[in-house]
Amino acid sequence: MKTVLYPGSFDPFTNGHLDLVERAGLLFDRVIVGVAVNAAKSPIFTMQERCDLIRESCAALEHVEVVAIDGLLVDSLERLGADAVLRGLRAFSDFEYELQMALLNRNLKRQCETIFMMPTLKNSFVSSTLVKEVARLGGNYQEYVPMPVARALGKKLGVEK
Repeated sequence: MKTVLYPGSFDPFTNGHLDLVERAGLLFDRVIVGVAVNAAKSPIFTMQERCDLIRESCAALEHVEVVAIDGLLVDSLERLGADAVLRGLRAFSDFEYELQMALLNRNLKRQCETIFMMPTLKNSFVSSTLVKEVARLGGNYQEYVPMPVARALGKKLGVEK
């Protein structure tokens, strides 16, 4: 059974994230969404809320598991029995950072492979940061996130539509 770990802060989980999870299921038997803390970000949702929203958003996908992760990614990879790390690349600017992370992870653990996937054209500009900004400013954020996330985001920010 081939397993991939898809790590991220997922605050909030977007349609772009969901698209990668669905497509990764075509390549791997099991996709573990690893919800992590990013010290450089101030999340809107708690770790538990993010995990619950992703589970609800992926409920129809039998190949998906959602877990909270912390510490070094390579340690989570080993602990969860994953064969590779999945990362999404929206733009060339993403690639430079992601390449550095992939090389560092491989240096920390030689068996750590990283798989890069590009988003669909429809999701190529969607980011959690932009979704939060659109929502805060009263724009239509609902088309960029799964329905459970849209409801929770609207409630959290007091901008329900």
